[in-house]
Amino acid sequence: MPRRRRLRRPGALTELPPLRIVTQIAALQSVYYSAAFLLTLFTSIVAGTKFGFDLIFGWEAVRGDTTQGWLMAFVWVLTGGLCLGAAIVMLVTRSKLVPDFALTAHFVHLAICTFYTGFLPRNAMWWGTMGVSAGVAVGLGVWALLSLIVESSKAVVARSERITRTFPNAF
Repeated sequence: MPRRRRLRRPGALTELPPLRIVTQIAALQSVYYSAAFLLTLFTSIVAGTKFGFDLIFGWEAVRGDTTQGWLMAFVWVLTGGLCLGAAIVMLVTRSKLVPDFALTAHFVHLAICTFYTGFLPRNAMWWGTMGVSAGVAVGLGVWALLSLIVESSKAVVARSERITRTFPNAF
């Protein structure tokens, strides 16, 4: 007796092809590190401190015992929370995928920091900053995409009401 083949759900492979996911993750990482570079460079220039890639790819600069460490934590919350959240809204456009992409971007950053410094981050301030940053990115992304869905559904309802008033016997 021949084996029965399982039918795939319609659109299962066309909704999220692996190459598209990888390119979206790469695009998000490039936005993430571009924003980090610009904000860190601006902060270093304004604060009068030396700029280096340790500020971007390292974890030692995010500290809770100095003002500069708190400033770097704030820069990472802006970068990972607001900039990444906005990029996710523009690139992903599905609210149920926002946590996946936001956490993946932060996990890739953890991996890059670990390989760059040679150590897993040991600073609680860094972990807290990345947690807040990921939370802001997820919250902002889900909120923005759900509000876009609500606005588009309001437009559809308004249009159908306008058609019903114009043609009262059409439905």
